[in-house]
Amino acid sequence: MLNNVRIVLIETSHPGNIGAVARAMKNMCLEHLYLVQPKHYPSAEATARASGADDLLARAHVCEDLDEALKGCHLVVGASARLRSVEWPQLNPRECAERAFQEAGQGEVALIFGRESSGLRNSELDRCQFLVHIPANEEYASLNLAQAVQVLSYEMHMASLQGKRDTDMEVQDVATAETMESFYGHLEQALSDIGFSDPRQSNKLQRRLRRLFFRARPDTEELNILRGILSAAQGRKSMRRSD
Repeated sequence: MLNNVRIVLIETSHPGNIGAVARAMKNMCLEHLYLVQPKHYPSAEATARASGADDLLARAHVCEDLDEALKGCHLVVGASARLRSVEWPQLNPRECAERAFQEAGQGEVALIFGRESSGLRNSELDRCQFLVHIPANEEYASLNLAQAVQVLSYEMHMASLQGKRDTDMEVQDVATAETMESFYGHLEQALSDIGFSDPRQSNKLQRRLRRLFFRARPDTEELNILRGILSAAQGRKSMRRSD
């Protein structure tokens, strides 16, 4: 199952953190590292901090954007230390690992981590079905990027060592991240075309609709039905579709 789990780092500033993340991953049997626009990479500092996990660095995928890093993923979980104005379904690290382990049996799973100084932006959290929060000292809840990856990687490894999947947890064959993004683009355009959305409230509305459909976890066929409804509401039978 762990072979279907990828760790995604967004715009990492310090190359040493990339190396430390690779070391944390290799300790816990995770192999797939995705880097979205790292500030300095490749780097000798990253290799030094990897301490023998430089093979993970050699295989790391360097991506132009988050779309590329999430291609093919059925479940995306964002790590954040801050609560947001729009409430995301929230997991603790153990719940996150259990959920990811279950869904990794069906397809690719991504855990995404933001910038060292500011974390994930709301637009990036919009791509996530769940938010994972690591409980820490309320007076000093400042984890280094590699520490956060280590905690979640450890929980993933423990879930794999237990070696069992919860048969009571239904795992759907849900649409991939890129298919969902194509649907959201169509939805936004349709709401504008029929005069429903207010430009002053568009971002908030879209964010709430994302939460609704992420809770539903539709599959590809269900999305095609929804897109057909949107096209009919727009007054035409065809729309730009994803492959």
